[in-house]
Amino acid sequence: MTPEIATKPPLFIPPLESGDKLTRAEFERRYDAMPNLKKAELIEGVVYLASPLRIKSHGEPHGFIMTWLGVYKAATPGVGFADNPTVRLDADNEPQPDALLRIENGGQSRITEDDYLEGAPELIVEIAASTASYDLHEKLKVYRRNQVQEYLVWRVYDNAFDWFKLQEGKYIQLEADSEGIICSQVFPGLWLDKSALLERNLAQVLEVLQQGLSTAEHQNFIGS
Repeated sequence: MTPEIATKPPLFIPPLESGDKLTRAEFERRYDAMPNLKKAELIEGVVYLASPLRIKSHGEPHGFIMTWLGVYKAATPGVGFADNPTVRLDADNEPQPDALLRIENGGQSRITEDDYLEGAPELIVEIAASTASYDLHEKLKVYRRNQVQEYLVWRVYDNAFDWFKLQEGKYIQLEADSEGIICSQVFPGLWLDKSALLERNLAQVLEVLQQGLSTAEHQNFIGS
């Protein structure tokens, strides 16, 4: 008679809960064990879980931003582009920004062997409800400390768009020029018609972007 072999019960991995205080390694372990979870972030060692996303307050603005950045990426070799990637910033912070642009060779971030982004991408975009959102408080401080060069926040309920540029360790807000256009200081040719975006006029947003892509600065950037 074959003796029974005792087996250990499978190790229980607790689910992620908003407000959990975890190390980055434990955050990743629990996140990996929840394949149906679409978005979770670790900000200053605290877990944040996303609520279900509404179409007008998040889904549509997110689509506009992805289209704008995607067209720029298509015209700009050497620039990386991603939608909702988990980013390993430091020991206490692993955000999942709505969108990002990065310089692929010689930039601040790299892709790890296990297919995560590590380090600060040059540009991050977040879709936020309002100024009360943690995107303009805890996250802003984390991105600034980790040297994200440009941080863009679309505050949907406020009908406002903030474009921050890192300067001497502080974020300053870039203002639109006399024609209502904001130009990236890191990615030449990345132009945004702020009013058109807030009015959700995607055709105008892309028309102004094409103007930026036609400049000598953009041509020099992709040729460098």
